[in-house]
Amino acid sequence: MHIPDQPKRRKFLKIASAGSIASAAGGFPSLFVSNQAAAQELLGGETFSTLTKIARDIFPHDDFNDELYAKAVAIYGDQIKENPDLGKLLINGVASANAAGMKQFGKPYAQIPDEKSRLVILTAMTSTPFFAKVRGDLVVSLYNQPVVWGKLGYQGPSAEFGGYISRGFNDQNWMNLV
Repeated sequence: MHIPDQPKRRKFLKIASAGSIASAAGGFPSLFVSNQAAAQELLGGETFSTLTKIARDIFPHDDFNDELYAKAVAIYGDQIKENPDLGKLLINGVASANAAGMKQFGKPYAQIPDEKSRLVILTAMTSTPFFAKVRGDLVVSLYNQPVVWGKLGYQGPSAEFGGYISRGFNDQNWMNLV
């Protein structure tokens, strides 16, 4: 009696792994989409870029590029999936900023070149749930980026190195800039 050749264990695992990855990729394409792409898709590109401009205006730093603000706004990609009402809040808030820009300056918010003029619009919105939500989220999402830490002179978490006492406790200079 002839027994057919059995596939080797290593070959079997290789084939099985490839099948699992392929089915996971087909079944869960959102695993391979960045938060920024998801946020742009869910909010719309124009709303996303206006939120990025609003983020810069709420927390202005001349030496931060727009990419840092876009990453901060990208947190909404996951949040809107879980809470569709948040998407409505953000879209309506941007629409209100655009309407105020059109009424006061003849341009949508992001197209107003003068930062002081945009701040007039934001100041009028400070008591809205939209402004409170965006400002509250940005405190974490903008300032929790390691690139931002370096730009501000923050060395990052120090617990694993014994704390700040022996790691530059008094050598900060960013508070002197205020």
